[in-house]
Amino acid sequence: MDGPASRNKVDLHTHILPKTWPDLRERYGYGGFVRLEHISPCCARMMIDDRSFREVHDNCWSPERRIEDCDKAGVALQALSTVPVMFSYWAKPQDTLDLAKLLNDHIAGVVRDSPSRFAGLGTVPMQDAELAVRELERCTKELGFPGVQIGTHVNGKNLDDAELFPVFEAAEELGAAVFVHPWDMLGKERMGRYWLPWLVGMPTETCLAICSVIFGGVLERLPRLRICFAHGGGSFPGTFGRIEHGFEARPDLCAAVNPKSPREYLGRFYVDSLVHEAGALRSLIQLIGAERIALGSDYPFPLGENVPGSLIESMTDIDRAAKERLLFATAREFLGLGLARSGKPGAARRPS
Repeated sequence: MDGPASRNKVDLHTHILPKTWPDLRERYGYGGFVRLEHISPCCARMMIDDRSFREVHDNCWSPERRIEDCDKAGVALQALSTVPVMFSYWAKPQDTLDLAKLLNDHIAGVVRDSPSRFAGLGTVPMQDAELAVRELERCTKELGFPGVQIGTHVNGKNLDDAELFPVFEAAEELGAAVFVHPWDMLGKERMGRYWLPWLVGMPTETCLAICSVIFGGVLERLPRLRICFAHGGGSFPGTFGRIEHGFEARPDLCAAVNPKSPREYLGRFYVDSLVHEAGALRSLIQLIGAERIALGSDYPFPLGENVPGSLIESMTDIDRAAKERLLFATAREFLGLGLARSGKPGAARRPS
């Protein structure tokens, strides 16, 4: 697409790490945490104890490199969030809080240095709602973040679990956006080959998270909550017909908590655009509307979109207004950018 949209892209889904951080095993007295092992000036291995988790490059930690890549792709602004393996919900809550502060302070520094190019999504210790709310408040009120990124579950507790509700309640009250990213995928014991946790587990995790907040009444109880799900909502769009039919066929099971049809919640939540295929994006637009789909590339990882927004721009059957929603307007709305602000710069009020 030619014109303003292609020069103003807002990428809602990108990940960043500090270049270095303390030895967390030494800091907390037990293992399981990620450390970064630099093997060259532009390359490092993410290690969990002595196991290699992923190789990353300098675009994962270098703001300068990110800005260069953004300029090439026409991305005006990236929303920065940590790599989900860093959530560390399994750890002692106070240690996860300490790590969250370290990661959030790093993102805040990157945003502070380039406020026109980056916005921050914090991480919080979801295994302890009180601590999570405290850090959520710090993220929004002190660090100026528009919201946070959380996982699709918390140590096996789905997002409708009563212990997690105070975090969503606080997010609504604060006007904080909540970006939900799959992590620690279910069924890993059966997906040891072919990269299946990422290809099958992640979409399933995201569908499970969406169904949980719908059937569990989270969206019904919190109508002003701004919540977005990564990877185009995972497998939810492709299985929505089955989900809706199941609700109608077995309300005794599906409507046990919330009697309203899942169809009533289409348009009540956001998803990113990372579906990799034009037909899938068309179906997603038809299901929930372009006004609820925001550009997300999963930069800088290999399952992401190499040129953020290129799929959207390539589709000749999407009109200009829809492309503008997809490429930047929906993300800006979700993040609260350009709206009235309170507190420090970057702290967005909820849309009126």
